[in-house]
Amino acid sequence: MTDGIRSTKALGSPSSAPPQAPARGRKPAVRRTPLLALAGVVVLAVLVTVSVANGDMPLPPADAVKGLFGIGDSATVLVVQEFRAPRMVAAIVAGTGLAVAGALLQRLFRNPLASPDVMGVTGGASFGAVAMLAAGASQALMPLAALGGGLLAAALLGVFGWRSGVSVTRLVLVGLAVQAGLSAAVTFMVVRFPTELAGSALQWTTGSVYGRTWTEVWSAGGAMAVGLLGAFALHRRLAVLDLGDDSAGALGLRTHAARLQVLVIAIVLASLAAALTGPVAFVALAVPHTVRFLAGPPTAGTLALSGLAGAVLLLASDLVAQYLLPVGGLPVGVVTATLGAPWLLVLMIRQSSSVNRSVR
Repeated sequence: MTDGIRSTKALGSPSSAPPQAPARGRKPAVRRTPLLALAGVVVLAVLVTVSVANGDMPLPPADAVKGLFGIGDSATVLVVQEFRAPRMVAAIVAGTGLAVAGALLQRLFRNPLASPDVMGVTGGASFGAVAMLAAGASQALMPLAALGGGLLAAALLGVFGWRSGVSVTRLVLVGLAVQAGLSAAVTFMVVRFPTELAGSALQWTTGSVYGRTWTEVWSAGGAMAVGLLGAFALHRRLAVLDLGDDSAGALGLRTHAARLQVLVIAIVLASLAAALTGPVAFVALAVPHTVRFLAGPPTAGTLALSGLAGAVLLLASDLVAQYLLPVGGLPVGVVTATLGAPWLLVLMIRQSSSVNRSVR
């Protein structure tokens, strides 16, 4: 499994250039990460306030925040806790899971194009969720169905893309094909659904947090918390894998098992996020790049910062879809896909340019 994803120059390997002292007047990454995290928490708090205060019945921000904690008149508490908070929390949970999954996959494959939506995982999760809806199952089973679909996509990726000596670029291309095929299967099932089920399946074709309930949020969010704990528990193994397979093996790490564990955790996180929102693009692809640019090389702190940035991005995109676009009722997936298409194009151009330079 690892033969096809080895890098000629691992991150942090002994052959890498020694770290240079930060330029004068510029804070080292270890100091930037807490400052960026603090800024992210402040921005997220502002977005949460805007989310719970706005709607068909606007509320004063102070009253909306009190209502979020069950304080205030019963009407305000009902509107905030039962109608607005589930949607807001679903966006935060899904954004966190997608961003962390993207950071894990990009670091594992050492490729900037590796992300759940590009490699077919979110398409598989959507396929599993819609198939469960077609069978008339309960909404509480959606996380389990989405996880099964994500694992199916990973299996297809392994069958068609993981050959000895295969390049990561081929793996990404196979992932795009798997994503397209599973998306077509989802569209076919939506067309075949009875009229009363078509609306329920809409979020798994466009990506949406509309109409989320506490039952769905708690079932997916609880499993997401376990997956995030697993991601941080595997951070040290990822750091050892960055040294290269030979060095990692010399240090006693079973590289095949470690890579499989990281891959499974990433699939679980992305699938659970898709169970809440459907196939939301761009978040898992762009957030890890932005965090690396702002905070520096990957650490446990930057992994946590990626999750925070993903929550901010998805919640902000949902607010844009609700209040800033001229067409009302658009799903959040439309906003993220609009941002993601040019970003993916730029990444692919940069990737092909770097390959051409290495060939020369």
